[in-house]
Amino acid sequence: MLYCPKTCDRITGVMQRRQLLASAAGAATLSMSSLAQTPGTGRAVFELRYFKLRNTTDNQRGRLQKWLVSDVMPALQKAGAGPVGLFASSIAPDAPFLLAVTSHASLAAYEQNMAKLMQNDAFLSASEAFFSHSGLPFQRMETHLLRAFAGFPSIVAPPAPEEGKPPRLFELRIYESNSPLSLMKKIGMFENGEIELFKQKGLPPVFFGETIVGDRMPNLAYMVWHDSLTAREANWRNFATSPEWKKMAATPGLSDGEVVSNISTYLLSPVNGSQIR
Repeated sequence: MLYCPKTCDRITGVMQRRQLLASAAGAATLSMSSLAQTPGTGRAVFELRYFKLRNTTDNQRGRLQKWLVSDVMPALQKAGAGPVGLFASSIAPDAPFLLAVTSHASLAAYEQNMAKLMQNDAFLSASEAFFSHSGLPFQRMETHLLRAFAGFPSIVAPPAPEEGKPPRLFELRIYESNSPLSLMKKIGMFENGEIELFKQKGLPPVFFGETIVGDRMPNLAYMVWHDSLTAREANWRNFATSPEWKKMAATPGLSDGEVVSNISTYLLSPVNGSQIR
């Protein structure tokens, strides 16, 4: 997601902006050439963008969050992307960070939406002001692109939270596999019963996707939500002890040791203004 234009974009004019877009689009197309082998109609493309932060005296997180909510999210929505979820790390490796999760209808839509974003003069002006601040806007960014599972082809945002209830807890989990073959087996498990079991056992999903650009590949990522940390513990216990899961996990060739080599878990809190909350 190219929503961090440099201040000099406004100074050097349209040509530099077009060069930036062209190189980014070319890199994305080259990196995701494997998609041509599995075209899949109607499967969204998700961008997970991590903004790595530090606790600073100049309110780095507050400034970044304000820009993302006030300027980036509305501009993305106007360009045709969304929904957009914005989350802060609660219990996670490499905290603190903010995570933006954005959905696009397809890879082509992703490129079109980014092009529209970079032609939004109001967004560019607001971004120039943001990046001109004396303090660092963030420490680093990391971007992952995912392609939605065929059996769960788009983001499903939770219903609007009840007034007065505490914010929900969102859980992002990344499953690494030893090979593309074992990853496909794990995706097959999800699409042939595990996703439905999640729903039945109190683990409502937000998205499932195979990482097509990112690190630690091959891997998949998914997000579920809980009413609280206590509810999370009960929900996973309900799932793990169910006869249906025990039977599925005992299927020859589909045990965790055979299809999942590592699991990373991120517990996240939605920030005010997130479209997924």
